[in-house]
Amino acid sequence: MATLERLPMTRIRVLEERKILLGVTGSIAAYKAVELASMVTRAGAQVDVILSAAARQFVTPLTFQSVTGRRVYGEADLWGEEAHVLHIGLGEAAGLFVIAPATANTITKLASGQADSLLTLTALAARCPLLVAPAMDAGMYEHPATQENVETLRRRGVILAGPAEGRMASGLVGKGRLLEPEELFGLIRKTLGRDGPLAGCKIVITAGGTQEALDPVRVLANRSSGKQGYALAQAAIDRGADVTLISGPVHLPAPVGVRRMNVRSAAEMHAAVMDSLDDADALLMAAAVADYRLKSPSPGKIKRSEGVPELELEPTEDILAAAVQARARKGNPAVIVGFAAESQNLLDNARAKLEAKGVDLIVANDISAPDAGFEVDTNRVTLVDASGEQPLPLAPKSTVAEAVLDRVVGLLAEK
Repeated sequence: MATLERLPMTRIRVLEERKILLGVTGSIAAYKAVELASMVTRAGAQVDVILSAAARQFVTPLTFQSVTGRRVYGEADLWGEEAHVLHIGLGEAAGLFVIAPATANTITKLASGQADSLLTLTALAARCPLLVAPAMDAGMYEHPATQENVETLRRRGVILAGPAEGRMASGLVGKGRLLEPEELFGLIRKTLGRDGPLAGCKIVITAGGTQEALDPVRVLANRSSGKQGYALAQAAIDRGADVTLISGPVHLPAPVGVRRMNVRSAAEMHAAVMDSLDDADALLMAAAVADYRLKSPSPGKIKRSEGVPELELEPTEDILAAAVQARARKGNPAVIVGFAAESQNLLDNARAKLEAKGVDLIVANDISAPDAGFEVDTNRVTLVDASGEQPLPLAPKSTVAEAVLDRVVGLLAEK
């Protein structure tokens, strides 16, 4: 008989031990709120749910209780023994109040300050950020009354999440769909991290591999998945940074809140990095940039029938060296982090790169290990700087990213 393994919870620092209040109103999209509550809980937060009377027609309190492990509140609680303090206690305890989905009726009540339910009472009592995710039919969302209410909330500092465009339950297509749980989860992380230690800092991060054309069909490339670079971008967002992510071709969604620039070749990445450095505080060069390209790419497809071609290569731009030279001229970015993916003599090569490039930190990893480096979700790295070496154990790339960003925060504080 097969045994079942319990998957470990993926705890996220910006969410650990945080108290999130989730209000769910009467939309068919309420089922998405269940997945959102589950994701936030698994990340380490404490999630309290308020279900409106209409929301209970779509999803039961037991469903939310099952994924959060906590009591679910509703209208009956407003008139119970806790009624005189319940909304105050819920509102004051929360670090973030998320209403998802938020119907047109709920948005109207929030805009006008109505307090006729536990949810709207708590919204008035809460002093934490309020994130509202509208969900309704396209015509309802586009109605002038709804648009006026949305604008009122926006002027008050409410964070409006969406809605997205797509097919509605009615069969109509337009703007009004609730954002997907993954995007809402990203917005929650961004909101909770906005006052973090990197608030006000611009961080430029490169990720993925580059591709150098051999002909119109083939490229010279590497196996980089971009996972480590994208994890670094998310860790920077979690700390409040303004993040520019310069990415080679990868199959990954960008973290919510980053400015993503897509490039393909080393020359394109070089240009994008140089254009982004003027007001940057730190550069993290996590991309696996090709060291060589074809000197003269074939204008037409190289045919097998023509025999094995002779390929003459030339070096690509040394982006890391160019960034260090730019810093010498302009004084920024204050911190430059290089990455060394090695298959042998890891630490010797990392120390040599640190000295030769003149960077502040090298993140070195052995790509020959099957459980670290390219294409996998874990990494085993050593942080190398002028003071010495700090080996990190095998860990998810998100955990590695946390350690690297902690070091970046420290380096910026020293500048």
